[in-house]
Amino acid sequence: MSSRTNQPARLDQASLRTGSSGTEIEAFIQKARAVARPATGGGRVILALDATMSRQPTWDLACSLQGEMFDAVGKVGGLSVQLAYFRGLSESRTSKFVEDTETLKRLMQRITCQGGQTQIGRILSHALKETRGQKVNAVIFIGDAMEENVDRLADDAAALGLAGTPVFLFQEGRDGAAEAAFREIARLSKGAWFRLDHSSAATLAGLLSSIAVFATGGLTALEARGRSEDRLLLQHLGGKKR
Repeated sequence: MSSRTNQPARLDQASLRTGSSGTEIEAFIQKARAVARPATGGGRVILALDATMSRQPTWDLACSLQGEMFDAVGKVGGLSVQLAYFRGLSESRTSKFVEDTETLKRLMQRITCQGGQTQIGRILSHALKETRGQKVNAVIFIGDAMEENVDRLADDAAALGLAGTPVFLFQEGRDGAAEAAFREIARLSKGAWFRLDHSSAATLAGLLSSIAVFATGGLTALEARGRSEDRLLLQHLGGKKR
């Protein structure tokens, strides 16, 4: 599987010469439109996790379930996932975009959780930088706390929404401040907020699959597949075509 980027159509000098027939010019125009048409079956997703000490159980869960994203679009292909995480006092790192579940799993297995403060702002600013360079179709964040000023995160969250890069936030636990912040980030980015509870494994697996389908095929692909998790995601996203 590979990421696709749309390359501008090359000007065929023969088609531009004086005296070129209408048929030749029309053929060139049709070719240019075909090249410029957005690629289908491709998508880029950032999987971001809080790797502070309290997150170890959920990190292990995400590590075991992340393959659901690739499996969901395996027949279509084109899904690339980047791992992003923060931990410790000021460590925030990202991987390259990878195109298979085993590579991502190996990356995740090398990382251990360490105590520290949340750095969600770094995740959002990184995602914004990435999508301005090459489209990121979705950001997934899994965490349980928010120790930053939510007003300082709002600008990047809103900018991601305008760029068409929704943030899907999965919250473990019931921290009220985290819930309020996560819901606001989801609203501004035109994404969705979900709570992870005792059934988190099944919930996370299904929704990772749905987000992958959304990233590669949009809302139309979710509607076409029609699983319960797909319908849930559609409800959160408003069910509007884009």
